[in-house]
This record gives sequence, C-alpha cells and structure tokens, in this order.
Amino acid sequence: MTGTPAQPGATRPVLVPHSADWQAQGRTLTDDLLTALAPLAARVEHIGSTSIPGMTAKPVLDLQASVADLSAAEAAFGGPLAARGFQLSPHRHDHVPAGLDDDPARWTKRLWTRREAAGHSAVNLHVRRTGSPNERFALLFRDWFRAHPEAIASYARFKQELAGVVDSTDVYADVKDPVVDLVITVAEPWAAATGWKP
Repeated sequence: MTGTPAQPGATRPVLVPHSADWQAQGRTLTDDLLTALAPLAARVEHIGSTSIPGMTAKPVLDLQASVADLSAAEAAFGGPLAARGFQLSPHRHDHVPAGLDDDPARWTKRLWTRREAAGHSAVNLHVRRTGSPNERFALLFRDWFRAHPEAIASYARFKQELAGVVDSTDVYADVKDPVVDLVITVAEPWAAATGWKP
C-alpha cells in the first residue's frame, strides 16, 4: 500500500527491526510538514509499518498528507518539499484492492520521496484526497494493527520471508499488496463494530 520506496536504485528490500525512534521521527516530520503545507494539507499522518509499534519494516517512514485537490497540492507543495529534500515521483496511483470493483481514478495520489542522508530519514510522502478510499485504507491498516498487536509478528514474518526471496522492491510491493488487502478484509468488520473513523 505504501508504494515506491524512497531509495530508488535499491535492489532487494531490506527490512529492519522496529525502531523506537520511528514514532518520534514521525511526529516531528508530520508536525513540520503540516506547518509547511497548510492550509492545503488538512492533516499529515504517520502511516505504514514504521507507524506500528513492534513492526519490522523498511527503514523508510511513510507519511500521508490529506488534501482536497491533488493538482493544487502538486503545484503548491513543490517548493516547500524540495527545500526539505523531497522529489516528486512519477508514481500517481495506488492499486485497487483485489476483488473491489472500483474506479482506479478514485485511487490517485501524488508521491514525494526523500532519500536518507545525514541529519534526516528516508521518507515517502503520499498525498491523497481527503475522503478517498486510498486515504482511508492507509489509516485503517495502521489503526487495525495498533489495536491488534498479536497480529504483528505473523505479518512481520511474512514480510521478512518475502524480502528474502525477491530481488526487487517493486516485486516485493506487488506480492505484498494482496496480503495487505486480506488484512483490510479483517479490519473492515472491526472498524464497523468499533465505530472507527479515519
């Protein structure tokens, strides 16, 4: 779900144990980016595996900015993000989950990436429309795992096994996406039962 890695040119995906620093880094980054990108960015959230305590992950923080208009955001965000070391990626779509008959246009986004360098972390910034299915998907995935820590070890092991047998981060993402879709099929009843809202 998190898409293209922030370190182009990498071959095999590299996963590391969860770092306690990721939560603090995520808070610092989301606060800074919300200040820089408001008012077009209504919220900026730490998402993906690095946002889930105890989850093994690639050492790349995934963030999500929610906006009303992707074209306006693309035009406005270039300067502030370039000043922070981000580059706009050509990747503009998330995959539509398996079995869901939905218009792919509803799953569009903009993606900025930043490589790791002295003084800052590698980051993927996914800019998605407020209320879009892909914005909701990312938040539900994170919150379901946070509420079900007993599921973390199994998912982390799957990712580690997968990373050991594929030779590209693109293949890794393509194989992992349907498993993420399965997590969401379990998460949706939980969301309905608990009244979860993005």
